Amino acid sequence: MDRFHQTLPIWVRAVLLAGLVCLIAGAGLVAYQYYERPKTLTVAVGSFDGEARQAAQLVAGHLATTNSPIRLKIENAGDVLDAAKAFAAGKADLAIVRADVGDLSQARAVAVMAEGVVMIVAPPGSNITSIAKLRDHTVGVAGGEINRNVVEALKKEYDLTHANVTFKDVAPTDLRRAIQAKEVAAVIVVVPLTDRYLTLVKGLFREGATSAPVLIPIDSAGAITDAKGPYESFDIPKGTLRGSPPVPDDDVTTLRVPYLLVANRHLDQELVAELTKRVMAARRDLASQEPLIAGMATPSLDADAYIAAHPGAAAFYNGTEQSFMDRWGNVIYLTPIVFGALASVFAAAWRFLGIRNRDATEGTLERLCALREHIRDLEDEAELRKIEDDIDVMLRAQLAKPVNDEEGGAEALALIALAQRLDNLVHHRRVVLSGRVPGRGSTG
Repeated sequence: MDRFHQTLPIWVRAVLLAGLVCLIAGAGLVAYQYYERPKTLTVAVGSFDGEARQAAQLVAGHLATTNSPIRLKIENAGDVLDAAKAFAAGKADLAIVRADVGDLSQARAVAVMAEGVVMIVAPPGSNITSIAKLRDHTVGVAGGEINRNVVEALKKEYDLTHANVTFKDVAPTDLRRAIQAKEVAAVIVVVPLTDRYLTLVKGLFREGATSAPVLIPIDSAGAITDAKGPYESFDIPKGTLRGSPPVPDDDVTTLRVPYLLVANRHLDQELVAELTKRVMAARRDLASQEPLIAGMATPSLDADAYIAAHPGAAAFYNGTEQSFMDRWGNVIYLTPIVFGALASVFAAAWRFLGIRNRDATEGTLERLCALREHIRDLEDEAELRKIEDDIDVMLRAQLAKPVNDEEGGAEALALIALAQRLDNLVHHRRVVLSGRVPGRGSTG
């Protein structure tokens, strides 16, 4: 190998070195680009009017235009129940869901996207002003299965089954017709209190200057929320449906349930922390474009929340995100110490066992020892000169190597002594061949 190295021209060695540097740099660049490439997360969304999908697409577009390390792929699941099912089946990393809909056992909250308010509404002029007056009437349930848990909570609290209250599933697009045909005496809808949805609710009824829909309070909302479920008590503000004269004419107690952006609980904590940071930044920049985005907020960070916050999201909201050195500082500090200690232990054990590699010095010594008998039998001056040249080459090559320990120094001294003895043998053989000393033997 040394001979090969010495025979290479310097420009060849320079080119090889430059190629090696370029190869290492290229591999490092590829590794860096792979590490820094954006991570794409799939989001399942669904709503009967497409509002949730539109909000999600705005956030996804903002992340893409701001060169976020996280990108969102929006999957339209149908309605909010379908989104929950897709998430539970593992078809999406994230989902926009309602806290009381579907199997959310694997869900951890990232952000509150909106608050859905339970509204029990009767037509203008109706004498149904309380849940007790729903006895023997039919109530239309917008969305059917989506609001099944709301209906069950009301049934349980007010014993509506014994009150002969019938609940009928009605598609959102068929609510107005059902009310006008008097198929239902009131309807249950769960919507955010934004202008868009309030307009939809008011549009279900024929209003007059002196008539307006009747909001039926859920007076026992506090008792329902005490069950530590997804609901919380909420007061619909006075004048929500109409300002003058105000409808309702006073605050109306009801239930509220959050729409959440949730992440799978197994999703990486650092990834979710970064996602939360980017989503809340998008809220700040996009709130003026989309009312639903303006309603985004921090989820409950209580340990016993119905849907607990993802640890990554909680770290962002609490300001406890770990920096790179917080996460890896101990590893960076301890790794060289550990490897150094292991190397020392291994070297000590290797030396204790008396094991060492057969190095180049031993090989050189053996070749030189083998020359002794060969020199005694030489009959040609030219062969003697070749032997001298070979000894010089081996000696120079060996002496050019660094001596790292006492053992190596001793071997070098032995090599020099052997070379000197061989030189004496060559000289003696040359004298014999020239006829100065009789006989052909040697005393070496």
